[in-house]
Amino acid sequence: MPAPRTRHLLAAGATILLALSVGLPAAAPRAAAAPDDPKLAKQWGVDALHLRDAWERSTGEGVVIAVVDTGIDLDHPDLRDRIVDGYDFVDDDDSPRDENGHGTHVSGIAAAAGDNATGIAGAAPDARIMPIRVLDADGAGDEADIADGIVWAAEHGAGVINLSLGEVGFASRILEGGPLNRAIRRAATLGSVVVAASGNEGSVGRAYRIAVPVVVVGAADEDGAAADFSNFGDQRAVVAPGVGILSTAPTYPTTVWAEGSRGYEELDGTSMAAPFVSGVAALLLAQGRSPERVASILFETAANADDDPRLGSGLVDAAAAVDAPVDGGDGSDDGTDDGGDGLPLLPIAAGGAALVIAVATLAVLRRRGSATR
Repeated sequence: MPAPRTRHLLAAGATILLALSVGLPAAAPRAAAAPDDPKLAKQWGVDALHLRDAWERSTGEGVVIAVVDTGIDLDHPDLRDRIVDGYDFVDDDDSPRDENGHGTHVSGIAAAAGDNATGIAGAAPDARIMPIRVLDADGAGDEADIADGIVWAAEHGAGVINLSLGEVGFASRILEGGPLNRAIRRAATLGSVVVAASGNEGSVGRAYRIAVPVVVVGAADEDGAAADFSNFGDQRAVVAPGVGILSTAPTYPTTVWAEGSRGYEELDGTSMAAPFVSGVAALLLAQGRSPERVASILFETAANADDDPRLGSGLVDAAAAVDAPVDGGDGSDDGTDDGGDGLPLLPIAAGGAALVIAVATLAVLRRRGSATR
């Protein structure tokens, strides 16, 4: 029987996805044999998003995902061979070791090595991970460090940047301007698609447009329903698995796992949903899709059969996404507005004082002790 859940306040996940080249989508098939990752059967999100089918077309090879977060377990067996050089803006060195645990968990969801007879497989199992540490052991970070981390990652070849920022009031500064706003817009000029988890207050908000292009990601459970903690209200949002998500965890003691772990643990939260979408976007980028098209494909191929407003455009479908037309079907326009950064201008949800954007809110993550051991 699973151990009782304990709650941890951590940064909600937001992801900036930087796209690079454009061109016709090319298949990058994995071998026909089933992946041999021993914990893959426990990754219900892989099947919910039809990732196995998607991997026959693309595995994210050639895309670098920068996880701008609390760092990473640099020696984790499911991550160490995927890591490229990053940076630690907290300690100002080139060793972004994770002292919290959140960044390692997010990294595994996005791009843990696949088909390596070890642990799990990330959504983009052949992508690389660039760890950028901007949050300390408590999940707190300085606005200037976060902004510098975003720009550093973009300028050092990241194809995907994953942001998990817990500073209260961060979203309002994105909306009103400031260094974080400028950093995100700078990333967009380099060809970025921004993805942000919706937050974990279970609140509803109205959608509106701003000049910061963002794809909002909520969390869904195993039944495909919106998680009770997931914020919603943005009709341009998508959802991805965010309940009972198994991923990589540091084996040494961290803030989240004070006694260490066996390398893999489960957490809940929209922070866990966003990296799935990051991984799917990496699959699309590896096919040579344009940044504009990547964003529109995520919405066009998401499934919401019952038109449940809590699901936004619906649950992301990786297999449908990698098979989507390059140009939206008419050879030219994908039907989205351009906010001047070369990206579709997408709305963010807000509800009263609680702005529904991952970087604005604290995520409630639930540790599931013995359930994953």
